[in-house]
Amino acid sequence: MKKSNSLIKNNLQQFGYAVVDSIYSGKEVENIIACIETASTQQIFAESSTHLFAIRQVMKKIPTLKSVIFTDKLRSLLTVLFEESYFLTKSIYFDKPSESNWFVAYHQDLSISVNHKADVNNYTHWTFKKGQYGVQPPVAILENIVTVRIHLDDTKKENGALKVIPKSHCKGIYRAETIDWNTETEHTCEVEKGGIMLMKPLTLHASNRTTNGNQRRVLHLEFSSKNLAPPLKWLEFDNLF
Repeated sequence: MKKSNSLIKNNLQQFGYAVVDSIYSGKEVENIIACIETASTQQIFAESSTHLFAIRQVMKKIPTLKSVIFTDKLRSLLTVLFEESYFLTKSIYFDKPSESNWFVAYHQDLSISVNHKADVNNYTHWTFKKGQYGVQPPVAILENIVTVRIHLDDTKKENGALKVIPKSHCKGIYRAETIDWNTETEHTCEVEKGGIMLMKPLTLHASNRTTNGNQRRVLHLEFSSKNLAPPLKWLEFDNLF
């Protein structure tokens, strides 16, 4: 039985994550992959290498993705999740093939990408990587963000499905080294091709190396409905309309 958008929202709020199957049809997934592969062959990505593994700001670099990603199904779900105007704040394409394999330890996503550096109260831990500024905003901003991971391949435990600690997003900044495994549980979020995983940035998550040789391609999108403290602005702000 398909979950209603309201039930999906309740699961996300309660547990910090939710898996939703069949957001995209097989044809729609093929169209997304075709957009990425066509752009990749044109060598427009500074980060590409022998084995492409990440494209940051992918929605800006491949604008044709917008029409194939933002279907009525996805827009309807996002409207229920936010109940107000929302916008895109970050977009990354990940490819986790057996040739470019890595392990990611438990962590929270505490940094956002902004247009420039500025001395603003409660915006801390500034970084400058890959030509863009990152900063840790107030917790209220992080709590508002919803991450949408669009899976372009079947994702199982054996090819890097995310592991999460349910309800860890309710504990504020929660350092991985302080996890009490006597009280916490771990859940592996397997997602079928064409499905999505929703997650709150404060949810502790990790992923293992691929062991079955299968590819794991994911579009990682972050959305918010909150503006940042002036003069800061979201680096990839796109209201999608």
